[in-house]
Amino acid sequence: MRRIPFDIVSYRRQMLDLLGDSPDQSVFWEALDFAVQAHYDQWRKSGDAYILHPCSVAKILAEEMDIIHPEILAAALLHDTVEDVEEVTAEVVGDRFGPYVQAIVEGCTKVTHVSGSKQHNSQRTHRKIFSGAALRPEVMLVKLADRLHNLRTLQALPRKKRQRIADETIDIYAPLATVFGLFTIKRQMYNLALLFKYPKQGAKLNSHIRQLSKSPIGLEIVQALRQQMKAYELSAEVNMRTKELWAYYDATNRLLLKRIETPMEIVIVVKDRQACYHALGIINETFRPIPRTIRDFIANPKPTGYQGLHARAIIKGQKFLFKIRDYEMARMAQRGLFRNWSSKSGKQGQFVKEIQELFDVLSSDESFSYRDVIAASGKKEIYTYTPQGDLICLPFKSTVLDFAFRVHTEIGRTCLGAMIRNTRVPADHVLKDGAMVRIIRAKEPVRFEQHMINICKTPRARAELARGFRIRRRKVTRQVGESLLRQEMLRYGFPFHVLEGEALLNLLKVFHVDTLEELYGRIGEGRLRLYDVMARIKADLFDGVSPLFTPTGAFNRIQLTTLDPVVVKLSSCCKPNPANKDNCALLTEKGFSVHHKKCTRLHTIKFRREDAVNISWQLRETSVRKQQELHILRASRAEVMQALGDAPEELDVTHLQLLSKYSTLEPAWQLNFQVPNLHALHKVLRHFDKSNIPYEFYLEC
Repeated sequence: MRRIPFDIVSYRRQMLDLLGDSPDQSVFWEALDFAVQAHYDQWRKSGDAYILHPCSVAKILAEEMDIIHPEILAAALLHDTVEDVEEVTAEVVGDRFGPYVQAIVEGCTKVTHVSGSKQHNSQRTHRKIFSGAALRPEVMLVKLADRLHNLRTLQALPRKKRQRIADETIDIYAPLATVFGLFTIKRQMYNLALLFKYPKQGAKLNSHIRQLSKSPIGLEIVQALRQQMKAYELSAEVNMRTKELWAYYDATNRLLLKRIETPMEIVIVVKDRQACYHALGIINETFRPIPRTIRDFIANPKPTGYQGLHARAIIKGQKFLFKIRDYEMARMAQRGLFRNWSSKSGKQGQFVKEIQELFDVLSSDESFSYRDVIAASGKKEIYTYTPQGDLICLPFKSTVLDFAFRVHTEIGRTCLGAMIRNTRVPADHVLKDGAMVRIIRAKEPVRFEQHMINICKTPRARAELARGFRIRRRKVTRQVGESLLRQEMLRYGFPFHVLEGEALLNLLKVFHVDTLEELYGRIGEGRLRLYDVMARIKADLFDGVSPLFTPTGAFNRIQLTTLDPVVVKLSSCCKPNPANKDNCALLTEKGFSVHHKKCTRLHTIKFRREDAVNISWQLRETSVRKQQELHILRASRAEVMQALGDAPEELDVTHLQLLSKYSTLEPAWQLNFQVPNLHALHKVLRHFDKSNIPYEFYLEC
């Protein structure tokens, strides 16, 4: 492999032109010397000296994102040192360059020395980066510049790795560049990644785009507008821009479109805000706009800070988008809001707070896909309003519940639905652009269903729902964990009072928890294996010897009074009935996975005795909240009426429907009903068993 040295002298000159020679920039130059030394004799697959990469990342930040804060640029130079240079640790970076630079470098560093699948390790690395970005959004700015340079030099890598990096860019980094308002970076990322992912189709589309850039219609429009601006004595730059590969990507269906509705746009740049409106008037006079398509992002800026006026017109059968901005708006549209910004600068604006909130959600909860949240956050937005006229900007396809949580957390927690144009809609109703929404609230917090977390689009709504689900789950798992630990200690012959004082503190320290309640919760959730806890108690407190034989065989027992699906997962493989006594459950982080003891699937799963429990319910104390559905397979009308007439009084029939006819005498039926608790359900099912009517039933939790 031919090795290509890096021209550090030329790089210093280029960065000096960008940064100036202010004494404040000294930390950047020190970091440059440190990085050159740290990466000495390291080479990239392309043959370039490795130092080319961190230097290019810093240059992208300064030249293409207007980020010239010296410590952020220093962190960019050092972002690979901890990961790739054995002698350099996070502490070394902190001692030399300060805690701020250390925090950014640590946030950028991948998770290493872990076991597990590549996919799992990749998820852990992403969540670690998101965690760093929640505290310091600069972490993600450096990672975006890092990813852009990697894409520009991706050709040297094997095809399989190029595909993986392209997929990751399309799903994660390019949408995040949109969230940050770095639209030029976003476009470049999509253009490069899509060309690696779809090489043949991408090449064909690029040929089509080049032809469009020479479109005579577009050139005529530009010429006509320049003449009109001159006639009205308005100084303006008018140019046609052909949308590139990024605009042809359909993220929902994950494919490249052959054609798009508006492939070309006309960009008009004027001297100030007032001139923007003047230019809009000239455009509307020259080309009749499509009704209700003029958007004023000057009066109502996008969450990213983007400002401008948009208008659309159909000219000679082709739709065109006109974008009008002043010079500062044009700069911000390309480079974002991060000039002269740092998270060190005290109080942050709403935009940065929302970015931190997004990364806090992405890093802290594994109950939903972070790729889905990123995709929703990176899509176009809608504008909705409160009854007082306050503007609430939300991601496309947001729900009433997203709106409620955006207004205030407590309003979200108590949201029952909303009134829109005198029509009541539920909390999961998808909002349309321009909707005026009045939230209908309950007196107490609402017990939301789990599916709502996948319907909501905003990070805040998802975070609050996930937090509520965790609270509901831990309320049960802590009690279960305590019960299991007590039962297991009794089996070993250990007195429970040994878990006091110094012994308890040592045990908590070993398992990295702060309180005994947290230890119970982790045992109940299966995040701490009971076997490991007992082994540690046995080793530390009883010199590895238990008074009784090590228990084997029978599972521990738990008894519940809830069917909350946040806690209880009834397995679809065997469809267990909680009203019966022959069920067991595996302890998992997402709740108790309940199986019938004779379930064939259960017998194929490998687990230790301590990881499973015999599970039952207190029938009278366990409420059945949802309406239930029972399918009668074959029965005459007389048999069904007889069965319902003799049914227990607790059965509340809400609907009876004839489904299909196996014969005119014995058709199939669907019975919808409600019961107050499991005891009543058990009575109803026993009644149908005795009636000899064949039926199917699966409990809806």
